[in-house]
Amino acid sequence: MISRSALPLAGGAGTIIATRRPLRVTTIVSPCSARSSTAEKFRDASEAVISRTALRLSEQCQTALVSTAERAHAEALDAADPLASIRDRFELGDPDTIYLDGNSLGPLSSASRRRLHALIDEWGVRLVAGWDDWLDLPRQVGDRLGAVALGAAPGQVLVCDSTTVNLYKLASAALDALSPRHASTILTDAGNFPTDRYVLDGLAAARGLRLRMIDADPVHGPGVDDIAASSDVALVVLSHVGYRTGAVADLAATTAACAAASVPVLWDLSHSVGALPIELDRDGVQLAVGCTYKYLNAGPGAPALLYVRRDLQDRLRSPIQGWFGQHDQFAMHRPYDPQCDIRRFLAGTPPILQLAGVASAVELIAEAGIERIRAKNLELTQLAVTLYEAWLEPLGFRLGSPVDPKRRGSHVSLRHPAAESITGALVEQRVIVDFRGPDCIRLGLAAPYTRFVDVHDALARLRALA
Repeated sequence: MISRSALPLAGGAGTIIATRRPLRVTTIVSPCSARSSTAEKFRDASEAVISRTALRLSEQCQTALVSTAERAHAEALDAADPLASIRDRFELGDPDTIYLDGNSLGPLSSASRRRLHALIDEWGVRLVAGWDDWLDLPRQVGDRLGAVALGAAPGQVLVCDSTTVNLYKLASAALDALSPRHASTILTDAGNFPTDRYVLDGLAAARGLRLRMIDADPVHGPGVDDIAASSDVALVVLSHVGYRTGAVADLAATTAACAAASVPVLWDLSHSVGALPIELDRDGVQLAVGCTYKYLNAGPGAPALLYVRRDLQDRLRSPIQGWFGQHDQFAMHRPYDPQCDIRRFLAGTPPILQLAGVASAVELIAEAGIERIRAKNLELTQLAVTLYEAWLEPLGFRLGSPVDPKRRGSHVSLRHPAAESITGALVEQRVIVDFRGPDCIRLGLAAPYTRFVDVHDALARLRALA
């Protein structure tokens, strides 16, 4: 008889159920030495199989126990989360689905639903008279967004158009008025978001300039040294948070370095606004753009933000001369004469319904508090990295985001050669993430509605697939 030692099995949280079941191996030993030798070999082989099986079961049970303990830890973090009640204000679909794609599109809030319905009702009653209160919404919502999430004083932010259009407007205006004379290079990084690179490529071609794309560190992105080493630069365009890796650029130091070289810099805040504190005025930023449908949760196609520092506004002229940027909008017989303030960067009629979504989204961010949002984001991304190291790194995954939590935004990138197919399989397992080629799985961990157990369960499902 061969007895098996007790194997630890995971029961409830922190529970080990020990079992001791004797496993009986029967052998027939004949007087014949050859047959006796055969029986001994059989017995030895049986013991080896049992030993390997016991070890494998023990490892599986220990893994299950660790997973149970990790989930209990995640549950404890959720119980202590000061932002936990904010989650209830969002519509997240199927309760069994884990939504980790807010870095692409934030979910609908109940406040936005109410505000949109109220505006629709107002439209139905007031008709064209509603414009009396709607005309200045791009500036009003921009001022509020600037105060809550951008560190910008009133009169410097608009909410209008798309990120692509706003980038074109500000990049073109900067090249006309702020660039060093005879400079012939527009500088960005090869890992910058595609629309930024496309717009800059078109501007360079139209103006006979050269677009230079820095081959920066693939995880950390471009640094101050990358920018300082460049010469003959007319304009620098960078993302505050890298769309692929989540790496946070040193906005203040880079802005200062560009200012010292008298080179204008335009920041894309699409993956940082609403996710971490931004201080545009304090850090001397000249120009910035960014979307509102990611971490601000303003809705699909919501208009973008545009920031122009106050002292530069009368020096810059938008290349898109629309009637909302005209000094006297309804004096339609006059030639174009731009507004004397931030409104000169308006173009066409603003999307009033979508602006209502931005307005309600900003108030939710204000209530949650951007500092508390950032504090939770740091914890969420650190939990994801810790579980990656324990569960996924041994399975061939690689971390595509900075190890230092302060250098990460609000999403974590995991790299794997089969990332695209794994992403599809995760979605089938009701974990909504996204894929960015060639090998990145992005996990968007938005503090207002992402729980710590969501991070745990999503990575547990990912581990099970791998």
